[in-house]
Amino acid sequence: MSKFSILIANYNNGHFFEKCCQSLVAQTETDWEAVILDDGSADDSLEVIKKIIGNDSRFKIYQNDQNRGIGYTKRRLIELAQSEICGFLDPDDALAPHALEIVLKTHSEYPEAGLVYSNFVRCDENLTPLSVHKAKQIIALDQAYYNFNAEISHFVTFKKKIYEKTSGIDPFLKIAEDKDWYMKMCEIAPVKYIDEDLYLYRIHDSGISTTKNAEKALFWHWVALIKMAERRNINVEDLFLQSYVPKKKYDQAINQLNHVKNSRWAKLGNTIGLFKIFKKL
Repeated sequence: MSKFSILIANYNNGHFFEKCCQSLVAQTETDWEAVILDDGSADDSLEVIKKIIGNDSRFKIYQNDQNRGIGYTKRRLIELAQSEICGFLDPDDALAPHALEIVLKTHSEYPEAGLVYSNFVRCDENLTPLSVHKAKQIIALDQAYYNFNAEISHFVTFKKKIYEKTSGIDPFLKIAEDKDWYMKMCEIAPVKYIDEDLYLYRIHDSGISTTKNAEKALFWHWVALIKMAERRNINVEDLFLQSYVPKKKYDQAINQLNHVKNSRWAKLGNTIGLFKIFKKL
């Protein structure tokens, strides 16, 4: 059994995979397996990936019977993993050469930690570094663990035995499935942040960082938050209002609306049929 399972969910990203593969082969820790699960790619991703891998037996390739979505695919990857310590790597991204060595050492030093995670480096389409995103040590089940600002960031790794104590990755979630299972892991075990830049995150037109996909991700993040609220029996309505409708502005808007509704001019306008919408206010 390998020390580490790198889990790669692929969908139409074979053309980016070469640098991802090179970063794995260049790891200072060599005792690993890479489990690749293709989610019904509509391009030649599988052929490209197989050609890049060559005869390296550490890479294991599987296919879904049809396109199942990221939640299903990542959940299945964990089931396929043979190692106790696992971590996800997107096929269009890459790892720093010492990433596996550092996270394995940290998992050993903190056996109680379910998650071990680090910083990520924002890169352009060619994986040229642009800036670093710093993660944050989560110490309580407060707003920080909701992960609005990527407080838990790549490279996220986990102990499989602790993950299995949760309900796991939700196959229903289409995007932001990571936000959901990060919170689940925080709820059952401590997590450990490493202040190291271990993950190279590629920004490109079809990536999650584009405006269209980012808006979808935000929607699914709130789906995950609602599920969290159900688990913990807490109310996230105020959090939503604070995030999207600041309470002060919300109260002001309600007061102004009530003022208009109660004014004699509005009542007169309604009486003579000028304000057809009045009765709906």
